[in-house]
Amino acid sequence: MNARPRFALNKIVSPALPLDRFFELARRLDISGVELRNDLPGGQVLDGLPPARVRDLAAAGGVEIVSINAVQRFNLASGLAASAKTLGDLARLGGEIGCRGIVLVPVNDRADHRSPEEIFRETVLALQALAPGLERSGMVGLVEPLGFPECSLRSKIEAARAIRESGARCYKIVWDTFHHAIGPDSLETTAKGLEVSDIGLVHLSGVEAGEPEGGYRDGDRVLVTGRDRIDNPGQLRLLDSLGYRGFCSFEPFSEAVQALSFSDLEVSIQGSIDYLAD
Repeated sequence: MNARPRFALNKIVSPALPLDRFFELARRLDISGVELRNDLPGGQVLDGLPPARVRDLAAAGGVEIVSINAVQRFNLASGLAASAKTLGDLARLGGEIGCRGIVLVPVNDRADHRSPEEIFRETVLALQALAPGLERSGMVGLVEPLGFPECSLRSKIEAARAIRESGARCYKIVWDTFHHAIGPDSLETTAKGLEVSDIGLVHLSGVEAGEPEGGYRDGDRVLVTGRDRIDNPGQLRLLDSLGYRGFCSFEPFSEAVQALSFSDLEVSIQGSIDYLAD
């Protein structure tokens, strides 16, 4: 890499870790960004802490709260009212804690039988419908394509096309290294089809296991090491060549990672940082 990535840490790395300790972990690793979530056990984004306390924790550690994850199934027309409510709730919370990004996750369901044309049309419609709420709150919607075969929005290039079609300027794309590896976009087509201005956030995770029947799933996502099978370094080199200078956030879903003690987790994340920053 020519430029050292700006690393961040997603709360999925240790769902049970109290939020104050999570901020401490980021500070100890000299990580300058964190992502919070609304899909962890208990459903509390702030772990029961008052927003002012969370904002103080971030300020004390010199840590930016990059995003809150997520508005789920955002690109389903029949669910737009629910999506708008969730977005509004997260945007208000984001304003209270100094966060300016809300992750938007598409429908990822084998029972979704919409045609590609219907999906694209409903994605554009959803982006248009949710834009006013984002714009009023000063938030950025971070659209995250998922590479799973059943996902309604698998391609970063297709996501960028939908954003352009919507005419809204409050959206960026999340480039997830895991979903890039299992999705339809190659490095070559992505380099031709995306501008660096399209990208708002990068999610990092590695895979070390052999591919099982049915393909990789979230549980296969670990911290990135030299045993990685999905070429995180190559993806970061392309992002660097495009001029991306935003956050690259560790987002491992593996239970083996999530079960690590605080000290072992710190050592493992530092190992990933050293490997990717080399």
